[in-house]
Amino acid sequence: WIPVLDRNHVILVTAAGSGNDANVLDRRDPLALLAACNVMQRYHVDPVHVYVGGFSGGARVALRLALAYPDLFRGALLDAGSDPIGTAQVPLPPGDLLHRFQQSSRIVFLTGSGDLIRQTQLAHTNASLARWCVFDTDSITLLHTNHVLADAAAFAQALAALFKPHVPDATKIAACRARNAAALDRDFGKVEAFMRDGHMDQAMQALTAIDARYGGLAAPRSIRLLRDINAQ
Repeated sequence: WIPVLDRNHVILVTAAGSGNDANVLDRRDPLALLAACNVMQRYHVDPVHVYVGGFSGGARVALRLALAYPDLFRGALLDAGSDPIGTAQVPLPPGDLLHRFQQSSRIVFLTGSGDLIRQTQLAHTNASLARWCVFDTDSITLLHTNHVLADAAAFAQALAALFKPHVPDATKIAACRARNAAALDRDFGKVEAFMRDGHMDQAMQALTAIDARYGGLAAPRSIRLLRDINAQ
């Protein structure tokens, strides 16, 4: 990959001891954030071209970081790994960050045709991205390839795709956001109905489901309802 990076004037930063056996929140996430911030302090880096990426489990972590920090990472290169967003495992960020992710983040997938598990993951991930109004994505299938690190040619193709974002259709994003906002409002309505009827256990279950699905997008209303349920 190094000649490809050199040709494109890209600085690659990797972390030691950051494999699948390392804790995501305690080590893998912080190391990626520190790497980006440190290299931007030491070199003249264009902030519009700061990306995060990984292979397999590292790709799954990279997607979480791209979603949570779209103000730092403008996209992600995901080699043979991904997860659906909008789950308890990959929660949505607050609305302002989610909107930024929808509008300015570029996601590129590299997946081997023979890597059937990751092909299935990719299908679920793509469906979730569309559900949450993320449309600037590209997917490259590596023919006759199983679950292995992409070779230089495939990496060059993915990097070129990452550098060519497509401006999402603002009308399409607005309509998608409106659908999600209406669905969230309906779900909140169910919680409030349970509370009015005194069914606090059911209200808590419904609120927990909202938190798992909508994450930070549900705040601060979800937090206020939690306090009200606890108070009663």
